[in-house]
Amino acid sequence: MSLFNRGQTEKKNEKSRQQKLSYTAYDNPYVDQLSEHYKTRLLNETNLEKLTSLSQGEMRHTIERLVSQFMAEEKVIISRRDKETLLTRLIDESVGFGPLEPLLNDPDITEILINGHKEVYIEKDGQLTLTDLQFRDEAHVRHIIDRVVAPIGRRIDESSPMVDARLKDGSRVNAVIPPISLNGALVSIRKFRKDPYRMSDLIGFDSLNDAMAQFLEAVVKAKLNVLISGGTGSGKTTLLNALARAIPDGERVITIEDSAELKLDRPNVVGMEARPPNVEGKGEINIRQLVRNALRMRPDRIIVGEVRGAEAFDMLQAMNTGH
Repeated sequence: MSLFNRGQTEKKNEKSRQQKLSYTAYDNPYVDQLSEHYKTRLLNETNLEKLTSLSQGEMRHTIERLVSQFMAEEKVIISRRDKETLLTRLIDESVGFGPLEPLLNDPDITEILINGHKEVYIEKDGQLTLTDLQFRDEAHVRHIIDRVVAPIGRRIDESSPMVDARLKDGSRVNAVIPPISLNGALVSIRKFRKDPYRMSDLIGFDSLNDAMAQFLEAVVKAKLNVLISGGTGSGKTTLLNALARAIPDGERVITIEDSAELKLDRPNVVGMEARPPNVEGKGEINIRQLVRNALRMRPDRIIVGEVRGAEAFDMLQAMNTGH
């Protein structure tokens, strides 16, 4: 259970814990066919890169105008409700993430888990719940994965069946496909708040008390070495973000992460992110290399997002140098 919502979850009753969440799904076969048809026309007849650079409102207006033009040319008539569904579907599928869009737009959801094309779970208030959302087939899930990894230059295929990536909003994505996965394409999306929790928020959630918060902040201000450890989803990144606010503004902070998650609202903070090997298996830059390089960048503080390999030795060496 997550550190910052333990207190909230304990207040939930058993009925709410077992509730199956329902999100709008596309279940009109004719609208499905039109969506695929007009998506193809949009891809072939428009500048998709220019479309994606527009604001959400401008993009919807532009797609609505183009689709109305296509429908007039083809003499297609549908109800206003179906047209709204069609437009939403086109935006989600062409420049968004398909059925995942309502989940990604829900600020209360902290985790999205896809177990093949027929099962989508979410985490809310520390509780996993099955939704009604489904993908059309495995190819549909793979299409969404490709939309996630392509913009950041990563790939996923049989020769490289696992990938880590992130969305524009900072959400972390992990995807695994066959033959490694035995249940079709598996996707895990960890969402993060736009405004990270502060120590006062954690106190409000009964995750810790005032004395604990004062002690932890004093440890940071005293420049002691701090190691945050815990299970998956336990709130390590949340606590780290809250603790980082105690670092004095006059200090230079360097963050090192495998996949960027930290959001430090402070001056003079710079970040570095590890890079996986390219298609030829070259160009990898790992955490260990970044830790070594950070020592040459005049740091007052070095924050390593995750330590799980050989970089632990370099981290200990950095501590011994007084950083």
